[in-house]
Amino acid sequence: MIYVWLVVGFVLLIKGADFLVEGSSAVAKLLKIPAVVIGLTIVAMGTSAPEAAVSITAGLAGNNDIAIGNIIGSNIFNLLVVVGVCAVMKGVATDKDILKRDMPVNIGISALLLLFLMDLKITRIEGIILLILFVVYMIIVVGEGVKNRTEQEEEVKSLSPLISIVYILGGLAAVVFGGNLVVDNASEIARNFGLSQNLIGLTIVAVGTSLPELVTSIVATRKGESGLALGNAVGSCIFNILFILGMSGTLSPMMATGESLVDICVLTVVTIMMLLFGKTKGMTSRVEGAICILVYVGYLTYAVMR
Repeated sequence: MIYVWLVVGFVLLIKGADFLVEGSSAVAKLLKIPAVVIGLTIVAMGTSAPEAAVSITAGLAGNNDIAIGNIIGSNIFNLLVVVGVCAVMKGVATDKDILKRDMPVNIGISALLLLFLMDLKITRIEGIILLILFVVYMIIVVGEGVKNRTEQEEEVKSLSPLISIVYILGGLAAVVFGGNLVVDNASEIARNFGLSQNLIGLTIVAVGTSLPELVTSIVATRKGESGLALGNAVGSCIFNILFILGMSGTLSPMMATGESLVDICVLTVVTIMMLLFGKTKGMTSRVEGAICILVYVGYLTYAVMR
């Protein structure tokens, strides 16, 4: 029965992502704003729901190493695997706003998190600072999206507002529920094969909570919505640090380990690497995507062996 629920979870992930991308693209067309803005906001926050649930719950339960490790691991996965896989598929064009605004923000907040973790803890004050930065960032993104609204030259057949909302909410629900099914049942299968909890956490949980971002971005790329795909990956990273760690730290001060400090150093280097890749010819190429995946395999190997 475990295997049946695992398959059900994957089906929900894939179909949910399909509806989520369709609804999000339709909303972008209806509001006449770039799809990347929807990717950075609605889609990014929705696909990050599993990380939010895992990290905030773990933080409240006192499992701070799981909360911080899950976010850092998920962000590394988002940048290296989500963007990498999409790039290998057909190359990912880099939206100029993401290149000039969101990627530098991602580098800045990763470096800020590294600074906060130098004493191996995130205090309530630091958590509040992260939440304030999240509100400021959202105001800027939404404000610029509204300002850059464009008139469409011709009517594009699209979903109605009500159907679009149903698609988004239904897609998000299916993605989150499907992700939970995959993580829970994959963890159970791994335990049956005798794998340790630490190894399960480093692999299945970190990767599993990022499955919504991966599947949604792949579907968006296949539909030609590369801006939504990249916006989803980068936006999820920013949401994970500013909102999820900010909320977790505000609710309960968080203690970190020396390993988390190493991981955030890796994350900071990866965010810089992705900016450099995005600047080359205005896109992340197939070769660069393959490099991203290889780097992640190397990092995962190190994380499992340490």
